[in-house]
Amino acid sequence: MIIELLEENFQGGIILILTLIFSLSFHEFAHAYIAYRLGDDTAAYQGRLTLNPLAHLDPIGSLMLLLVGFGYAKPVPVNPMNLNNPRIDMMKVAFAGPASNLLLVFIACFIMRILGPSNLIDFSQTSPDWNSLGLSLYWFAIINMSLAIFNLIPLHPLDGGQIFGGYLDKINPQLSYRLRVDGPKILLGIIFIGYITGYSLIWFIISPFRDLVHSMIGFW
Repeated sequence: MIIELLEENFQGGIILILTLIFSLSFHEFAHAYIAYRLGDDTAAYQGRLTLNPLAHLDPIGSLMLLLVGFGYAKPVPVNPMNLNNPRIDMMKVAFAGPASNLLLVFIACFIMRILGPSNLIDFSQTSPDWNSLGLSLYWFAIINMSLAIFNLIPLHPLDGGQIFGGYLDKINPQLSYRLRVDGPKILLGIIFIGYITGYSLIWFIISPFRDLVHSMIGFW
């Protein structure tokens, strides 16, 4: 939990909070921007075509992030009727969010490779560890990779549900409808079971991509 992290490592907790605020805002901005480019100005009209966190963060979702380690930002409103090809374009808008987080992962890892371990790791300690810049870039990469993969899980209301649902709409509309209705329940059930049992299916999905970030950084 972020509250616990703040108590144990205040600097790490602050870095994590700032990273989440920016990454979630960038994610939602990407949805709004692609929708705008595809012909729908609904989000722009409601002030969502901005990186200002105040336009994107949800009070309850932000509080949940602090207390339980899981939360959300305000969904970006999109009117499919304004899109030229509603089914395909809605899939593009949905993919824009995770794609924006992946872009941030690549940028952070590229910067870390350019700077190298000598500028990011404090070797003066008995056990070398990240310095402030290294820790910030590392958490930035890890958090954005986690957000991207989590949102690509093919369950509503996640972006992956919209992407997968857009495909199913064409080949099996009834199944697509049931997944739209039941997806939030299934997702909450998976999260709840993870808290009760201590075994998180979501973390099982995400963790290999954390190892991928380590490979991209190249220090391991």
